[in-house]
Amino acid sequence: MASPGTAGQGRTAFVLGGGGVLGAAEVGMLQALVEAGIRPDLVVGTSVGAINGALIAADPTAGAVGRLRAVWEDVAERGIFAGSVLARLGTLVRTRTHLHPREPLRGLLEEHLPVRTFGELAVPFQCVASSIERAAEHWFTEGPLVDAVLASCAVPGLLPAVEIDGAHYLDGGLVHSIPVGRAVALGAETIYVLHVGRIDRPLRPPARPWDVGLVAFEIARRHRFAADLAALPPGVTAHVLPSGGVAPFGAADLRYRDFSAVPARIEQAYTAAREYLARSGGGTA
Repeated sequence: MASPGTAGQGRTAFVLGGGGVLGAAEVGMLQALVEAGIRPDLVVGTSVGAINGALIAADPTAGAVGRLRAVWEDVAERGIFAGSVLARLGTLVRTRTHLHPREPLRGLLEEHLPVRTFGELAVPFQCVASSIERAAEHWFTEGPLVDAVLASCAVPGLLPAVEIDGAHYLDGGLVHSIPVGRAVALGAETIYVLHVGRIDRPLRPPARPWDVGLVAFEIARRHRFAADLAALPPGVTAHVLPSGGVAPFGAADLRYRDFSAVPARIEQAYTAAREYLARSGGGTA
């Protein structure tokens, strides 16, 4: 694994956070960045941000945005997380750990990613997963790309843990939901934060039993991001792109099998990010 400071020779970093189906917003943000003439020198991602990030690192052009749109369409059409209640329960009974097999997602990644290893990417890319044995974050920086992305996306209870070289990994969002600190450690000076829209939405005190855990987890995931932003060193600038979402965050945002709002979410984030970049004077276009 590369040490901080050696992989981030670039000065502009794209940081892509996690958040399941809400990650479609990042596609709209990427489109706005590409159209503004902003190209990353480094890409870091978590969970669904690892999927989006790997694709943009493989091809940091407008072509990648089209490929990402195709990926999201395929996720919806193929039913990556489909299956009746009985089928999902059958998987859970059989595996005792998760509701969905990883093979459909692996097939999707292998079909759409134009490269197979980190070394073949056009832009340096890293993704994070949660090491079970070490109870710590683990950054993948080299070797097979699909396995690393699957590890970063292994949502507990939904997908199985991924075994790589005898170690087991779960979703990177458990340890680093929006890894701004990693981009800083790797030498980035200008950071564009692409997130799924949850941090745009205000939190409210829980009013129902199921809200308690949701709010608690959201506080935990936002806390580290806020701390990373507050600790930015002199000379480092972070642009947190808006997603266009304004409604309070709630349980409806965790409907991981509902892809009906994906096109609208992409366009909403694209419009908001484009307007932000125009106001801030970002880009060269």
